Amino acid sequence: MIKMMSNYLRAGFCYLAILMLFTNCRKKEWDAYYSRPANLAPPIYQELQARGNFTHLLSAIDKAGYKQTLSKGGYWTLFAPNDDAFEAYFQQYGFKGDEDLDTATADAIVRYALVYNAYREDDLSDQQTAGGADTSMAYKRKTAYYDWVYTENGRKVISANGNGVYNDNDNNNKYLPYFLDRFLAANHLTPADYTFFFPQTPYTGFNVAGAQVVTPDIPAENGLIDEVNKVITPLPSLEAYLASNPDYSEFKKLIDKLVFYQSDGAVTQRNQALTGSADSVYAKLYSASLAFSPNNENYLTTSTDGQSSGWSLVVPTNEALIPYENKILAHYKTFDAAPPSVLLELLNAHMWTSSLWPSALARTVNSEGEVPTFSLGNVTDKKICSNGLFYGINSVQDANAFRTVYGKAFLDPAYSLMTQALDADALNYSVMNPNIKYTLFMMSNKVLQAGGYDYDGNRSSWTYLAPGGTIETDPGAQQRLFEILETSVFITQNGELDDLSGEGIVEAWNGQYVRYKNNAVWASGNLDAGNVVHIDSAATTANGKVYYTDGLLTFTEHNIGYQLGQLAQSDPDDFGSFYNYLINTVMWNPTTTEITGITSGTKYTFFIPTNAAISQAVKDGWLPGDTATGTPDFAPADDNDKQKVTQFITYHILNSNTIAADGKNSGSYPTVLKTTGGDITLIKINNSPGRMQLIDELNDTAEVNIAKSNILSDWTLIHSVNKVLKCDAQ
Repeated sequence: MIKMMSNYLRAGFCYLAILMLFTNCRKKEWDAYYSRPANLAPPIYQELQARGNFTHLLSAIDKAGYKQTLSKGGYWTLFAPNDDAFEAYFQQYGFKGDEDLDTATADAIVRYALVYNAYREDDLSDQQTAGGADTSMAYKRKTAYYDWVYTENGRKVISANGNGVYNDNDNNNKYLPYFLDRFLAANHLTPADYTFFFPQTPYTGFNVAGAQVVTPDIPAENGLIDEVNKVITPLPSLEAYLASNPDYSEFKKLIDKLVFYQSDGAVTQRNQALTGSADSVYAKLYSASLAFSPNNENYLTTSTDGQSSGWSLVVPTNEALIPYENKILAHYKTFDAAPPSVLLELLNAHMWTSSLWPSALARTVNSEGEVPTFSLGNVTDKKICSNGLFYGINSVQDANAFRTVYGKAFLDPAYSLMTQALDADALNYSVMNPNIKYTLFMMSNKVLQAGGYDYDGNRSSWTYLAPGGTIETDPGAQQRLFEILETSVFITQNGELDDLSGEGIVEAWNGQYVRYKNNAVWASGNLDAGNVVHIDSAATTANGKVYYTDGLLTFTEHNIGYQLGQLAQSDPDDFGSFYNYLINTVMWNPTTTEITGITSGTKYTFFIPTNAAISQAVKDGWLPGDTATGTPDFAPADDNDKQKVTQFITYHILNSNTIAADGKNSGSYPTVLKTTGGDITLIKINNSPGRMQLIDELNDTAEVNIAKSNILSDWTLIHSVNKVLKCDAQ
């Protein structure tokens, strides 16, 4: 029995030994497979230790409490200042060594050097949006650093992290700028764009803020290290940099007018947990009407860690800004008295929603779509901030809303109704264009109201009161006002209205024509009323001239038939026979004086042969009448003769075109007359200064009687001509 037990024990020990040997072999295989690879770099903290030239940075990391973070998890790019960089930093700020570096400064240096995610040098330029890397070139990355609650004017405040809003789920992290050849090339920039902001730092092809990268892409278990030769402290926001210099106090005072504070319970609770303070915390927000909030670190979107552009803020010095304010506020005196849009125009003109690089200055438009009115020679201060580019200038960005013809109404309360009408009719965008020359005939509130036009703010409606009538509201009142307004706006690229002492005719914005003579102007309605508009004074702007007047350029209330009747009475020798033919055709409505086929509000040109010309056409058999004497038969009974008259009248009317005898428009134009086959008929016009020739379809030539032409009517011009125009309409 004992012998048997001994055999069992021997066998058991043997089995155990074999099992232990097998298990030990498996463990070695397991450890070999799953153990940390021998060639894997240590974590960032340990790699810095191993390198031996980051002792000051390691001390800062310890003070900041980031030793454990950088020794274990995470996935970072660390822009690591070497010992030489720290020693230069200590000397610059009078520190004896690491012991003088306070915890808050150490924390700021370390966290601002830490960029989320690990990027090799070649990958830093990839913007990497939520949908994956795209072709945009990033030049800023999100860091672990963000400002927290601070005290401003006795109030606990936190900066906005959006334009006009604060989001509790966003810390408003600061971004760190870097510069690589790929980014410069993709944006057509040069190293000079970098050295403009960092003149003391040569560009090497890989720079971070004002530092050079000495050794890139040092691998670590939890990221990558880029050794840099300068200590980089958190860059200020545009708001902070603006506030730091008293030379910009006037601009800051103006932009502060658009600040408001919004209490935030979530931030208040979080701040209490962190600091023990029970004070309410307020988000410092800027009006959403501003192009951007200068304390917002998130450029356009928070969905990516990379930014391909940023805000740009151009700030005039007090010495430049205050006289400019006095100029634009000559009538309002203060911004509080002026419409809010005046202050907004001033501020937004100095705000760019993209990076305003020095080499691209002339072609980069601001938030209002305007190119700079200043040059690099006006730049007295510049700074790359955490959320954009800052320029201090000794001039101003002269807003188009102020320097163009539009500004003469916009900045004067006496012309507030005209400004409102320009805005409502969307004419403001056109007349603010500094590249096109305009002439405006100004319409003061007093003149508009005397003409029966006003704006009812309670009903948000334009109103019109005709003499002896009742008040008319939109849309009719607005339509009337807009027609008068558009008849007062002219594109005058060649200065056509710079001198009104002579005599001429010019086409208005809406296609209506206006005439002038000896510093008086009139439109078709003025002609009806027997009055003219006088020029009181004038002013010149960056894109044209404005005339201050004593009245409105009004439109006719009558149709073309009425106007022809008036001409036949006042000048029967030139217009009587044509009119007498017209009123005896089926085209004429004696009750309304309307002409069949002529639509009110449509452009036409009437060529009216003189009585002598019509008499000759009768002799030639082109019109009914006595061929021997040339006496017209105005009411023929014969159908063929009636047809002749109808063709005669319709061939003398240009369809959908108003052509003035002003030496400008030449070419072939369709008439109202159609052939029996439905084809259009044409009149060829040769227009030259002081002369206008008409060539009909039989190639005969007629001359326009300039002295009795350019007569204004309803979207129509009437000309006297010396011959009847002929056409075979069969």
